[in-house]
Amino acid sequence: MSGTSHHRGSAAAPPLRVGGGCSEMGDRVGSLDGKTAIVTGAGQGVGRGIALALASEGASVAVLGRTPAKLEKTCGLIRERGAEAEPFPCDVSDTDAVPDVVARVAARFGGIDILVNNAYSGAFGPLLAMGDDDFQRGFRSGPFAAFAFMRACHPHLKRRGGGSIVNLVSSAMVRWDPSTYGAYAAAKQAIRSLTRTAAAEWGADGIRANSIAPHALSPGLRWWMEANPAEAEEFRRTIPLGYVGDCEEDIGRAVVALVGPGMRYLTGATVPLDGGQANFG
Repeated sequence: MSGTSHHRGSAAAPPLRVGGGCSEMGDRVGSLDGKTAIVTGAGQGVGRGIALALASEGASVAVLGRTPAKLEKTCGLIRERGAEAEPFPCDVSDTDAVPDVVARVAARFGGIDILVNNAYSGAFGPLLAMGDDDFQRGFRSGPFAAFAFMRACHPHLKRRGGGSIVNLVSSAMVRWDPSTYGAYAAAKQAIRSLTRTAAAEWGADGIRANSIAPHALSPGLRWWMEANPAEAEEFRRTIPLGYVGDCEEDIGRAVVALVGPGMRYLTGATVPLDGGQANFG
């Protein structure tokens, strides 16, 4: 939760569009028909929202995460929309296992077109209170994992004539006062640098790489806002649009646009999906 304070009245999120799953689209061709996506951390929250949005445009989705029951729930929701989904339980911080996971996804679906690195498990707190294990955990699940998946997916993305990578970062990277966010911001800034480098080095292979910095009503943030209504209202007032984004409608749909043909010339960018809160300069 970052950004400068704009004392604005709170606003409700716009009415949500009913998820137009493939089974509800009739004969309409989805913008991602025939594509396969890997989404890490897809068992809940932002990852689930992204997976559902991709599936609603016809993509088959490899649903990755640590908790099998949550992965099965996401897969069930995707299948209800008429799209293909398969759970792949894994801990992204186990980078030695990443090539095998990616190979199994490619074998299951016949290739990989889209990679979304969403999973992250780290710690927050003052630097002097941060132990080595806590600090390093954020890097293992963040930039180390993202790099492992990017590298393992590269030949598959290239083989399909190019693909798209979306890495999740955070406005904590540009927060005016990063106190207690230091370890988190450092890990996310490393992912942002990896993204920009991949865009530069892999553009010739037809691979685009972009970052998004979202604010979304994940289960954790929802819990905090319900438990701290006064602070939550202050937080909402720092968002010019006046509400926290929906995981699927505001974040997932933006990812659909990013990986779709209409954004074919965009690469190396960091896209704030935070209702205008942060200033990336």
